Amino acid sequence: MLELRRLALLHQFAVHGTIAATAAASGYSASAVSQQLSVLEREVGRTLLERTARSATLTEAGHTLAAHAAVILDAAEAAEADLAGTSVRGRVVVSTIPTAAAAWASALIEVSRAHPDLELVVHQHSPDEALRRLRTRETDLAVVDEWSNHIPREPGLHRRELHRDPLYLTGDPAGGTWLCAPPDQPSRPGTDRLLRELGIEPAVRWEFDGLPMIAALVARGAGAAILPGLALAGTGLPATPLDRHRRIDAVLRQGSRTRPAITAVLNALHTFVTNTAKVANPADSGGVAR
Repeated sequence: MLELRRLALLHQFAVHGTIAATAAASGYSASAVSQQLSVLEREVGRTLLERTARSATLTEAGHTLAAHAAVILDAAEAAEADLAGTSVRGRVVVSTIPTAAAAWASALIEVSRAHPDLELVVHQHSPDEALRRLRTRETDLAVVDEWSNHIPREPGLHRRELHRDPLYLTGDPAGGTWLCAPPDQPSRPGTDRLLRELGIEPAVRWEFDGLPMIAALVARGAGAAILPGLALAGTGLPATPLDRHRRIDAVLRQGSRTRPAITAVLNALHTFVTNTAKVANPADSGGVAR
């Protein structure tokens, strides 16, 4: 009988690609991960990893079993969710983009207080990292943003729209300095596309990680930026609406959709966002330029 814990390690290795990264994600030592995968090889009677002194890669049999492992782990998670009844208990790990964490923290605090048996852990991650952690089961719920009109679909994952965050032009564009995220961040292609639509060619770009940092620099007169409402909320910055938005989704694994603890967290977020959506709009503080 295949052991779920070892299958989970194989699945994580397939995603991470190295023993060291699998160890960091699973909480085991690298030697323990290697030993458990060796035990799994003996159990199935096949070589799953091609090892060298410095690296390891999946064999054809390893790829085959890793694909089955993902299905088996999904089924086990769904079974646990079905057997959980209605009790909101256990550990739920949330990976979220920074602006959502700051704006919606009170909803997470409230759901924790309402359910004493719920252990809620929240981490800040980029959308790509949050989704990677969701696939490897390091995270149970990922809050991610999407700046294009294309919403990716991935087998085994379920998306629920939480918020359409309006975009604004803020700061003084006359100086030609534009503040933006680095090219590898999800907001960058979206803001570049909007600048092209507006006919703006930045003379100088300053790149910073984190939309709140960009908003803070705009407030100091460093330049202009395209920012979403959640990043502008509470700053008092004048802003011009652009009739565009970024979409913020909650993403979870299909197998965990019926787990009461995850459902409670997801519903708390959805209810809070629905009831307070206008608060995130700079227009409420008189900051929008008309």
